[in-house]
Amino acid sequence: MNIQKLNLSKQKMKINKGVIYIYATFNNTILTLCNVQNKVLFWTSAGSCGFKGARKGTPFSSKITIEKLVKYAREQGIKSLYIIIKGPGPGRETVIRNLQKSSFEILLICDRTPLPHNGCRPPKKRRV
Repeated sequence: MNIQKLNLSKQKMKINKGVIYIYATFNNTILTLCNVQNKVLFWTSAGSCGFKGARKGTPFSSKITIEKLVKYAREQGIKSLYIIIKGPGPGRETVIRNLQKSSFEILLICDRTPLPHNGCRPPKKRRV
C-alpha cells in the first residue's frame, strides 16, 4: 500500500472587511478576527503570546497580542475593520490605539461591555 503525503496549506482568502472582537478582562486579553459572516479566521490572546500569570493582564501584553493579529490580517488582505469591544480590562485602550495607528480603515467601534442594572452584589473591598 502506497501512502502519499498530502501537502495541505491554508489558502489565502481575499477578504476586504473583517471584524475584530476584543475581550479584555483584568486577567487576560483575547482577540478574535472574523469575516463579515462571523466565521473565525484567527484568534490570539496574551496567554498564547507567551505571557503567564499577572503579566497577561497588562497593556504591554495587549500590544504584543494586537501586533500578532494585525500581521495576520495584513497577510489575508484585509483593508477595513469593524471593532467590537467587551470587558473593562486595561488592555482595551492599547488595542484600539494600535489599530488606529495601523493602516486599516476603521468602519465602526462598538462597546458591548455588559453593565449590571444593580444585579449581583460586588465582592468586598480588599484590605491590604
